[in-house]
Amino acid sequence: MAPPMSGDARPSPQGTAPYALYQFGTSGAAVAVATAVTHPLDVIKIRLQMQLAGQRGNLVGMGTIFTEMVEREGPRSLYLGFAPAFSRSLIYGGLRLGLYEPCKHVCSYAFGSTNFAFKFASGVVAGALATTLTNPMEVLKVRSQMSTSRISTIGMTRKIVAEEGLKALWKRVGPAMVRAGCLTASQMATYDEAKQALLKLTPLEEGFQLHLMSSCIAGTAGTLVTAPIDMIKTRLMLQKESKGSRVYRNGFHCAYQVVLTEGVKSLYKGGFATFARLGPQTAITFIACEKLRELVGMTAI
Repeated sequence: MAPPMSGDARPSPQGTAPYALYQFGTSGAAVAVATAVTHPLDVIKIRLQMQLAGQRGNLVGMGTIFTEMVEREGPRSLYLGFAPAFSRSLIYGGLRLGLYEPCKHVCSYAFGSTNFAFKFASGVVAGALATTLTNPMEVLKVRSQMSTSRISTIGMTRKIVAEEGLKALWKRVGPAMVRAGCLTASQMATYDEAKQALLKLTPLEEGFQLHLMSSCIAGTAGTLVTAPIDMIKTRLMLQKESKGSRVYRNGFHCAYQVVLTEGVKSLYKGGFATFARLGPQTAITFIACEKLRELVGMTAI
């Protein structure tokens, strides 16, 4: 029996409510698994992005950062900010991946097409909406990853609200939405298109090898598109509002100042760490998501 076409929804005998639960549940679970595996690389990436902020100089690599963290802060430092990161991955991942297909089906219904442009637009909408709802957990994660003290997630929340106000939890949600929109669009649209191309041009069929190759292509595309945006987002989220004078006024000003004071290449600070994290995370996410969808009776993405 031929496998069903990717992206088509298998009708649920219980109706749309269980299908929606499976749609968001499998997506959130897949991203959570990927987050648990790759979190240490995310911590190292944040530390790399904050190197020599506002100045030029020689940068150290992933190995040096890893060694210094383990020696000075202990092995547990590699999982700083894991609680908000894991909580966010369940919600953010479920929404980011879960909303992609409904948005794509809306485009198909409204415009009669699901070409790459519409797939990209669907990813932008899904990623931006997901980030709007989960930005506080991202702020907590980034702050916790840069903190050398063993402060709990609740303690960090109280500290931020007391010093900077409640709105600080939605700090720079704009750049975060841009980053999430570009990431989701580049990953989902590229994965979708890569699968279709590989199915047509190679003997591959729906399964692990196809999912692995497609997700590797998607991870590379996601890194190239989002690394500069991710670095700018990190700088803005770590900037404290209570100090009176802000270094960066907005995302564009941040990018300008970084290029002016640190050089153009600094936009890709931590770029290799970003790929080292995003590549495996993308592969794990899509492979796990496809397997979970198969287990609950859904068709492939």
